Amino acid sequence: MINFYLKSIKNQPKVHGSVCVIGLGYIGLPTAALLANRGYNVIGVDVNKKVVDIINSGNIHIKESGLDTFVRAAVESGRLKAYTEPKEADVFIIAVPTPFHENGYDIPTPNIDYVISATKSIAKYIKEGNIVILESTSPVGTTEKVAEILAQERPELFKTVNSEGKKNANHQSLIYIAHCPERVLPGKIMNELVENDRIVGGIDKISSQKAASFYKTFVSGEVLITNSKTAELCKLVENSFRDVNIAFANELSMICDKYGIDVWELRELANRHPRVNILYPGVGVGGHCIAVDPWFIVADAKKEAKLIKTAREVNNYKTEWVIEKIKNEALKFELKNKRKPIIACMGLAFKPDIDDLRESPALYITRALKQDNLNILAVEPNICEYEEFEIIDYTTAIETADIIVFLVAHKEFKSLITNHQSLLTNKQILDFCGVTKLS
Repeated sequence: MINFYLKSIKNQPKVHGSVCVIGLGYIGLPTAALLANRGYNVIGVDVNKKVVDIINSGNIHIKESGLDTFVRAAVESGRLKAYTEPKEADVFIIAVPTPFHENGYDIPTPNIDYVISATKSIAKYIKEGNIVILESTSPVGTTEKVAEILAQERPELFKTVNSEGKKNANHQSLIYIAHCPERVLPGKIMNELVENDRIVGGIDKISSQKAASFYKTFVSGEVLITNSKTAELCKLVENSFRDVNIAFANELSMICDKYGIDVWELRELANRHPRVNILYPGVGVGGHCIAVDPWFIVADAKKEAKLIKTAREVNNYKTEWVIEKIKNEALKFELKNKRKPIIACMGLAFKPDIDDLRESPALYITRALKQDNLNILAVEPNICEYEEFEIIDYTTAIETADIIVFLVAHKEFKSLITNHQSLLTNKQILDFCGVTKLS
């Protein structure tokens, strides 16, 4: 499918121009590879020299379906080259992380230091007529902050226009600055970068139009125009909506446990109502989007975002609840058998069938159990090695463990339930993600 998709892109009329992509992670690298295969000359920039070397060799440092094919083709064509410093281009895309400040507060505070650093790094390379696009998920007002920094660094690109009859002056940019948040699903990024609708919001109308025209050269979905603040909030709202709905499912799972009710059966029955669609419960919420973006709203709208804040708290609590359930079962085993059990933690990624560990509740749970001196076998079929744990093959782990804890519904685990049920005989199973129900 990916090879066919890549071939179809190559058969399209080629576009011309150069793009400098700052940040070659889960969004930046797929975007850079896609644009290069579409015909752009792409300068990929990352502060990590090892990442730069890997990409220039035609290889990848992250796992994403089809990405290896796109990167290899882009590098071999000569249209994708990676560096540790930016270079001149027609379009600049900032795709760097936006984590939290480590301040210990109840409400995490967004950290846009990487965005600020990236903006300053491209300032001296920008010229009149360039387009600067912030793709990093950001708090409302960040795109305007990018414009302010560029105005400070390159004032000649921002001319002053005096309004008739007014004392204050307006500042008109000679470059075009906009926000276009990524909205892709890990595991399907290469397709969704092209097929999904995109929201483009500029600091002014002409910036919106210029950035939208750029996206229309490689996006088959609809490109929708708004202003930068609306585009920023739109991304945050999309993931907050998901977080709230997942919180309902997770809260329901804990209520069902209290009453001894099978949440999976209840969910199936309730969803037979034509206007009810309860999501799957799990061990919490992970990833750099749904587990993070709601806090960007809450941090700046504390009084207004009450439901959003509560949903975040419910999903975080579900992870702690799972830890306590596992520890209680381990204690029961120890009291009965006079030894600590061996516990297989099945899955470390934040969602099924990917290798992404960012904000992963499964990883958090495994780490907490290890810190509590329990005997842990860490299982993650999408990762070969990890610094904190020895990664164990899932069949070996199941044969060795006393308690099997399903944390992530990877396809390998579903296959195990379907085709190798005998391996689970006489094993205690704790299924928090529905592997035994959905296989």
